[in-house]
Amino acid sequence: MRKIILSVIGVLLIVGAFFLAQKLIANKKKPKPKVEKVVKTVFVEKAENKTIPIIIPANGNLIAKRRVDIYAEVQGVFKTGSKLFKAGTVYRRGETIINIDNAEYIASVKSAKSNLYNQITSMMPDVRLDYPDIYPKWQSYLAGFDIDKATPKLPEMGSEKEKFFISGRGVLTNYYNVKNLEQRLSKYRIVAPFKGVVTEALVTEGTLVRSGQKLGEFINTDVYELEVSISKEYSDLLKINEKVILSNLDKTQTYTGKVVRVNGKVDVASQTIKTFIEIKDSSLKEGMYLEANLSAKPEENAIEIDRSLLLEGDKIYVVKDSILEVIDVRPIYFSDKKVVLKQVPDEAVILAKPVVGSYAGMAVKVYKKKQVKSRE
Repeated sequence: MRKIILSVIGVLLIVGAFFLAQKLIANKKKPKPKVEKVVKTVFVEKAENKTIPIIIPANGNLIAKRRVDIYAEVQGVFKTGSKLFKAGTVYRRGETIINIDNAEYIASVKSAKSNLYNQITSMMPDVRLDYPDIYPKWQSYLAGFDIDKATPKLPEMGSEKEKFFISGRGVLTNYYNVKNLEQRLSKYRIVAPFKGVVTEALVTEGTLVRSGQKLGEFINTDVYELEVSISKEYSDLLKINEKVILSNLDKTQTYTGKVVRVNGKVDVASQTIKTFIEIKDSSLKEGMYLEANLSAKPEENAIEIDRSLLLEGDKIYVVKDSILEVIDVRPIYFSDKKVVLKQVPDEAVILAKPVVGSYAGMAVKVYKKKQVKSRE
């Protein structure tokens, strides 16, 4: 019985293997399905060489054209004035910004003036005896000498003898020492060199101010400058007094400025030249970020395309007989999104939008707009 069962199973396995082999042979002979070739649709436009204006975008932060850093040249206590020395305080030209206590120094100046007065007085008897002709002018000088006022200029010396006599008595040395002290006395009072506003205050009233200490910053709010960096290729095309349109970051306000200076030195690292644009507007503030569009030269016989269509820096795709081909071009100017090209043949069919996976020799289909027939 066991032998019979094994024999039946063996026959069944042989039959099954025979049919499986027949099926595999039949499947192998079936033709492979054809893969349909996909032809991509592309957007194109005809190249038209014309004059392309070169607009150079630039940006930067406003800086006050007239600004001073306030430093102390003397030492003393900062006295309270008519206005608080705070950021935002406005001063007129000639108005006192900072007044430092000078009582001790004034006493020293008056002492030096008194010594000069006494010295001139002590030589007057000798002048009357030896030089009676110059006595009246020196007597007049003493009569006009006031210790509480600025030291008057010494009388003109008409002869060498007079000059030697006066100098030999030490009058000239003491006189210039007094003038030096008076000059330093003026530094205890810092006045506004122009109408402006304090933008930075580093000291307050009652503070001990030391010589060489920075006290604050003062700017004029009437005129501002925008410093921008321009490629050296176009720097020589910018003209002084050329008008420039500027706008804020949100494009909500526009301003008109003019080019006032172009630096004669090229920045070694960036190969750019700094250009300065002057702007006058009451609404401007120092530090504001502005964007400017500077008109350079127009390029003739050129086209402008998106930078994404440029290949390897100097090639673009053209469509010829529904096939993509690559041609060489010469880039002239790059902006953030556009590039100006030369050596592009007129009427050449170029891509208007980039194609994913494109290559030279690729078959494409040009997109054509459907024309809607008008009903009569």
